[in-house]
Amino acid sequence: MFEEEDDERFVNLALLSHVAVRLRDKVPRGTHVKGSIPYERAFTGKDIVSTVQSMIQHYTLSQMGVATHDRSLGLMVARSLYEQVFFYEVEWGTNPITDSVEDVFMFLDDFEGGSAAPIGEREELPTAVVTPFTRCYSPTCGDGGPCYAYGCPRRNFVSCLFAQGGWGTRENWRDNIGREFLQTLPESEIKRQDIILKIIKKEEMFNDDLDVLESVFLKPLRAARPPIMSPDYLENFIDDVFGNFLDLRECSRRLLEILKVRQREQNPVIQKIGDIFLNSAVDFRQVYPTYVGHLPVAEKRLKDESERNHELRLFLEQCSRSPQARKMDLKFFISRPSEHLQRYPVVLQALLQETLVGSPDGDYLFEALQAIKRLHSVAQLMTFQSAMLRGPTAKLEWHDLLPEGALQDIERHEVKRQSQIFELIKGEMEYVKDLETIDTLFVRRLRTEPVIPQDRRLEFIHDVFWNFQELYKHHRKMLDKLHEIQREEYPLIYSITEPVLEASLNWRDAYMEYGPHYPIAEYKIDRELQTNPAFREFFDQCVKHPDARRQDMKAFVNRPIPRLLRYSLLLQAMYDSSPADHPDKETIPGLLDILKSLGKAINAGVAVSETKVKLWKYSHDLVWKENGEAVDLQLQDETRSLIHSGKLLRQPETGFEWNGWSELFVLLFDNYLVMSKPKETKDGIKYVVRGRPIPLELLALTNFTEIPQQRSVGLLRGRLRSDRGNEPSANGNVPQTESNDPRFVYPFTIYNSARESGFYTLYSESQQARSEWKSKLEEALGLRMAVQENNKVLEIETLSDDTFYIPPQASSNQQASWNEENAFTGKVTCSVPFSTPDGRGLIAVGCAEGVWIGLRHDARSLRRVLALKQVTQCAMLEKFGIFLVLADKSLFAYLLEALVPTSTTTSSTARQPERLNKDVVFFSVGTLGDRTLITYMKKKGMDSVFQVVEPVLEKIQEKSKPVGAFGRFMSGAKSEWFRPYREFFLPSEAYDVYFLRLKIVILCQKGFEIMGLADFKSDTIPHANDQRWGAIAKRFETCKPIGIFRTSSEEFLLCYDEFGIYVGRHGDPSRGEQGVVEWEGKPLKAAFHPPYVLLFDKRFIEIRHIAKLHLVQIIPGQDISCIYDGRASDMTPQFDPGPDGYPEGTIPQDPRIHAVMKMNENPNPHHRGTAQHVFELVPTIPLFLPEPLGSPSQSVYNFQNSPPHSPQLQASSLQTWGRY
Repeated sequence: MFEEEDDERFVNLALLSHVAVRLRDKVPRGTHVKGSIPYERAFTGKDIVSTVQSMIQHYTLSQMGVATHDRSLGLMVARSLYEQVFFYEVEWGTNPITDSVEDVFMFLDDFEGGSAAPIGEREELPTAVVTPFTRCYSPTCGDGGPCYAYGCPRRNFVSCLFAQGGWGTRENWRDNIGREFLQTLPESEIKRQDIILKIIKKEEMFNDDLDVLESVFLKPLRAARPPIMSPDYLENFIDDVFGNFLDLRECSRRLLEILKVRQREQNPVIQKIGDIFLNSAVDFRQVYPTYVGHLPVAEKRLKDESERNHELRLFLEQCSRSPQARKMDLKFFISRPSEHLQRYPVVLQALLQETLVGSPDGDYLFEALQAIKRLHSVAQLMTFQSAMLRGPTAKLEWHDLLPEGALQDIERHEVKRQSQIFELIKGEMEYVKDLETIDTLFVRRLRTEPVIPQDRRLEFIHDVFWNFQELYKHHRKMLDKLHEIQREEYPLIYSITEPVLEASLNWRDAYMEYGPHYPIAEYKIDRELQTNPAFREFFDQCVKHPDARRQDMKAFVNRPIPRLLRYSLLLQAMYDSSPADHPDKETIPGLLDILKSLGKAINAGVAVSETKVKLWKYSHDLVWKENGEAVDLQLQDETRSLIHSGKLLRQPETGFEWNGWSELFVLLFDNYLVMSKPKETKDGIKYVVRGRPIPLELLALTNFTEIPQQRSVGLLRGRLRSDRGNEPSANGNVPQTESNDPRFVYPFTIYNSARESGFYTLYSESQQARSEWKSKLEEALGLRMAVQENNKVLEIETLSDDTFYIPPQASSNQQASWNEENAFTGKVTCSVPFSTPDGRGLIAVGCAEGVWIGLRHDARSLRRVLALKQVTQCAMLEKFGIFLVLADKSLFAYLLEALVPTSTTTSSTARQPERLNKDVVFFSVGTLGDRTLITYMKKKGMDSVFQVVEPVLEKIQEKSKPVGAFGRFMSGAKSEWFRPYREFFLPSEAYDVYFLRLKIVILCQKGFEIMGLADFKSDTIPHANDQRWGAIAKRFETCKPIGIFRTSSEEFLLCYDEFGIYVGRHGDPSRGEQGVVEWEGKPLKAAFHPPYVLLFDKRFIEIRHIAKLHLVQIIPGQDISCIYDGRASDMTPQFDPGPDGYPEGTIPQDPRIHAVMKMNENPNPHHRGTAQHVFELVPTIPLFLPEPLGSPSQSVYNFQNSPPHSPQLQASSLQTWGRY
């Protein structure tokens, strides 16, 4: 590009030799035919003039600032070159060169085969001076326009251009033939030739306008810097506005080229032209209907974009000022093809009238005229189809698209049938347009505008509009096929059942998904309207949009449902109107059956969704009392269901009649039983929850056979049953006289095992209602049991069920020591798993009569290894080979090798244990930084005194030294295995110690004391004086702390014996009111198996997910207690959560929690004690998809081996965790 511009700088157009050299290089050569003889490397007169004109145009624009399209000056220069025989006419004609394609020319050296020698060495160049391009004699005359001199060539050149009008005139064809020959032609032939030349001239002008459309508008729009629009958006805009313009231009160019060739071949009188238009009509059918039909869309897009985009509007105005555009805007140029198409029938009709009867061109012209007329009708149909009922085409009916006079030739029954077919197609167009409106008016705007909060915006869009895009694809495909049939068979369509049948078979799954979901979508919209003022305003604005036709969002979302029903009506009408022998008589009945079955299936799904919506409405209509125990019932869960609901009565708490009866509305979900009190409000009926909802796992049915009671009689709690005159039958039925008496109520009793006094007596108003409640309750309990069994997250794995016994309840006050005869081990209090150096997986169990050690999962291998009394705690430091046990308030340390020998050496087994201290209440082991520490607490008055020691590996592993008879164990000498690390006290009662990464947490009466052992700086959380805690702050001092666990890298869960709360790293509330969760029972201990929190009540174990503390499982039992929570071993792998909690796939599969409960049945019938069931809780291994979609963790727990050990924590991996 730059080289061409540099070459132009050295060309002086005032010298004809320069023009000749440049012309010789630039003129396009090709194969042209004249007199049926093809000439290679030839060119036409128009090619010569165009090449010279391009040089003149570049010169005038760069030197004078004037853009000209005048070709007369180029023709003058070309004739000068022709007169000096720079090129010759192939037939050596003597006529002057013209700006046309009639004559064909060649250079002499091209005819001779060409030569590689420079042009100056082969021939003498033409010489002359082109005066309009000579330089001015004034030395001050420069570039950019004429100077002061009157005779300045620039001034004369510009004046000459304006005087000539810019467009050269075409010579009259009559001047190119002899007068004698012209007189021999009839007047009709002369007129016919005039029309032909006019057609060619108009086609040239049309092609020039198409070139202007590309050069002035399209190319500059793409090359604009800075860009007018983003690249992707720009291409979309160009596709919408320009359509298939390039294909149309190519088609028009081919027509013009063929016309020029015919003109050259049959010069001066063109004998035949109808065949050209007949053949071109075939090409036109491929491009013109598409372009003209798309024109309404293009004009609308251009208008909308110009109104929105100020830069585009200015750019198009600037393009319109270009000389080539002739002050015409873009809309004029994109509408030129439509106007040009309408002119073809007019000129062809005029040409046909001037054609003599019997002329070979007459038949061709007639057929071409009919083809162009049909093409015009198809273009009108395409306009109707592409407009999609926008603008004036929305009112068109089938008869409006027919050619004039065609309606009278069609039978009446066929007119009715065609109108019904057109109604189906037109309705489909409206339906598809509405689906498009859903996307453009609602979905796109909701995604970009801040109408709905960002965190739930995509979820709302998905829940409301669901899979409407799938419906759109199916119906768009069907509509395209209907349009294709309409175009091919226009104006009479034979049948459209084939595409409808194909679509109805393909869209079934999409409708089965969308139809049943509509109640949910409607609920989501209504809920958002109630709670979001911004959405309500957006909702009202959309109704006023022209594309909405005054319909709201819910009407558009509901649009597919009535449309599906409409098909049946239209097809039935088409069936009735079809002739008896028409194939639709056989096809339509089957199609109607398909649509009918789909409608029934959708109705069934809608009923299910309506039930789900009813659940969701209850989730919002249930009102919890202020400061009451709010429970997350998880009613938004996809699997949730409402088993039964209805009115029940409850006796007043005081038991006196004047207090009245309490009317309850009871809801039986598949996970909870909820008792509520209906209350009318301005937003509808609300249900005030009475009492805490009862989990079905803790619900028991006790009595459904009590005799009915009469409401009119004062009811006292202790009223005797003998006052009743009628007694129930053996099967619990009541006499018929009472079952129909409205004065009687029918009691039944249920029990909530989470409460000490958990009996509830409710009353139904009929025996039938009571029986129904019993049936539904049994159904719900059975369903819940099955669901829990299949979805439990932790399973019980027995460690021992026939080793540890306690005396029977009657003799529990007697002290029974363990021996081989009675085998009473006392209550199990602690346990710890561990592995020996030789790889054996063992377990140590502590109880009132000592410590037992055996192989894991082999209860028969358990043996008592330590005869200690009142063992309450034990721990294992495998890295140091130390076993710690707290017995009778004395803390002892034993060498593991002494308890479980792994070699024949006696050096270790001979070493005596060490007693760290006495009067120890509890101890805890953990890692702080890279140190393994043991912290134990002693009571001193009201204070809690803590000693922190660190094991010394070198001292533990050194050989034993001689000691006295009782050794250091009894002498109270200073410990050598442990060195003191820290000592401090807390003026409060302490319950436990947890180790964080760099600090410890002391669970005490004041709350959770966070302390750093380096500087003893501490802080108590939660801060009770923080106003954000509200009423819950009063319970911080009355409830007992039982555990603290990380939920994420920025959050903790604090567990009390009545509730749990979420706090941030500095103890402040992290979730507001949502961050307080009440437990079902009153646990004594909390444990953590990521990501589940386990709460140990005496009667059951609550298992909750730590993310939201949803209740996921309940394990019932008797006298349950946690004996190992994973902290009593230094080899328990640690799992730290990330910013978003515990990601899926990182859940540990090794068991890390042990518990014990009383057994209902004694496994040993010969033993007179009560057996204790010692077990571990093992995570259920989830099912994984095949590779590569998913795979189980490589650390899946193997029950036969010891738990996997995590690598030792390196100091470089430590992070600072704020104040904790």
